Amino acid sequence: MASPQEFIHKLEVGGGMRHFRTGLAVLVLVLLTFGYNWRAFKNMSTQEAMDTAQLGRNLAEGKGYTTDFIRPFSMYLLKKHNVQKQGPAALRKPGELTQIKDLHPDLANPPVYPVFLAGLMKVLPFEFTIGTKPFWTVDGVFLRYQPDFLISLINQALFLAVVAVVFFLARRLFDPAVARLAALLLLGTELFWRFAVSGLSTMLLLLIFMGLLWCMMLLEQEGRDPEPGPMMRPIVLAVLSGVILALGGLTRYSFAWLLIPVLIFVVLFAGRRRLVLAVIVLVVFVSLMTPWVVRNYKVSGTPFGTAGYALLETTVLFPQHRLERSLQPELRRVNLMAFWHKLMVNSRQIVQNDLPRLGGSWLTALFLAGLLVRFQNPAAARLRYFLLLCLGVLVVVQALGKTQLSEDSPEINSENLLVLLAPLAFIYGVSLFYALLEQLDLPVRELRYAAIAIFSVAACLPMLFVFLPPRTSPLAYPPYHPPTLQLIAGGTTKKELTMSDIPWAIAWYGQRQCIWWTLRPFPDSRDPYTEEDFIAISDYQKPISLLCLSPQAQDGRFYTQWVGPRATERGWGAFILEALLRTESPKGFPLSKPKYLVAPEHLVLADGERWPKP
Repeated sequence: MASPQEFIHKLEVGGGMRHFRTGLAVLVLVLLTFGYNWRAFKNMSTQEAMDTAQLGRNLAEGKGYTTDFIRPFSMYLLKKHNVQKQGPAALRKPGELTQIKDLHPDLANPPVYPVFLAGLMKVLPFEFTIGTKPFWTVDGVFLRYQPDFLISLINQALFLAVVAVVFFLARRLFDPAVARLAALLLLGTELFWRFAVSGLSTMLLLLIFMGLLWCMMLLEQEGRDPEPGPMMRPIVLAVLSGVILALGGLTRYSFAWLLIPVLIFVVLFAGRRRLVLAVIVLVVFVSLMTPWVVRNYKVSGTPFGTAGYALLETTVLFPQHRLERSLQPELRRVNLMAFWHKLMVNSRQIVQNDLPRLGGSWLTALFLAGLLVRFQNPAAARLRYFLLLCLGVLVVVQALGKTQLSEDSPEINSENLLVLLAPLAFIYGVSLFYALLEQLDLPVRELRYAAIAIFSVAACLPMLFVFLPPRTSPLAYPPYHPPTLQLIAGGTTKKELTMSDIPWAIAWYGQRQCIWWTLRPFPDSRDPYTEEDFIAISDYQKPISLLCLSPQAQDGRFYTQWVGPRATERGWGAFILEALLRTESPKGFPLSKPKYLVAPEHLVLADGERWPKP
């Protein structure tokens, strides 16, 4: 057995201290992950997260790229495309027009993240039916949905990988001190933990973006070399850049716009072979994106499905979720002024609110100030230009692509693109902090450590508050309560169609095919030829066996949305009022209110008594 002196000697001389520090860092990461999940874990609360999760499950179950969350607008695109292919005769085949009789192809999501989730569901023990395991309940009260938790853990692992990449990138651009502090502050930024827990594709996309940054840094280094080496190395980097760009674009379509800053950066800083390398990046990117675009076009006649119409959403013509809930949208009314107005309004909000708190931290202020600093490392100076190019492009893309999803979840949503730039902004912010610290004439060295500690604590305050009372509820309720949604959906079979104002939740938690509620429950007598109602689907496409309206739908504005002059004739507001006041389904509606159902806060109508007596 080694003596204490020999043990200390191994730590100091034999490399043991390095292993000790590594072990300590791993222990801290494990404790931080466990503590955050214990204090602040939350089941999925966004439409996009549940949508991609149920899509991944369908892939894992061998159903192909099909969705249980059906948008009326996707039905419109399929119908329009089939009519164009088959001619007017197709109008007599409603099943072929909508493809809703069995499985419905997904037209909203790019494939990488759902395929990634499908692989996880094949490997990990996902349990989609809620059980009574003590780990998921406390004193008989449901707290955590196991699939949500597993997806959250995987995204947290991706986040830790991003932290590691930030460390090595910062060490290469600056020095180990900047690398350590930048990684520490990123790890202590609560916004990124919320993104990881949300179930969104942001962590995977962030890791892809960090890979793109690394390629840009290496290409710049190759171009700066006074004696260029073999052509193969920059070609490989250009090919890899195109692959990473396409991978990001197939994770989130808006990421593909980063092709513009990548090509500009390559042309400016990739050396003598810049044009050849830029062409290689472009060709590889287009080659990898094209098969998926062709798939979408064959299915729907559009290159990006419903996602390609995000430009129209939240404009004057299509406020809130009106476009995706439309069976017959008036696309001919679109004009350029609507886009210009959307760009101006959203850009102003981004510049005033989102940009100053990029990444959920005031470190952005140091990053903006650091743009004026001269860096000794040419790679750090030039990569700063790439960051600015990305910032300009993403501000425009985020402004034009903003939809109601950003209003429903203002910070944690898939349309928050600026968050991708936060890790690199942290690196530059920390480098400026150290540059300022070097200018201080501190009498003792300990004061330097105190300044770094104070700076770190101030930057991580939101994360520290997570561990203070009160504790966050893991349930995203209202309106998402997994056991209740499974109970409601359990009254139908998997082959039957349901309708809801939260169809993504019925599809994910309830494992049922669910269509987004139409614009109206009844036909509009003022415009009988417009099919935007419940009957247009239930009678002519596929029978709807169940209607579920969550507390979110029932909490609408009484006057403006329900009974005011702008409310639709016999719209959902009047429908809900009549159903609640009369405690039965409105006159003329084919579904009735069941007598036995333990879901008092949801308005549920069905075609029969589908639940057992309590």
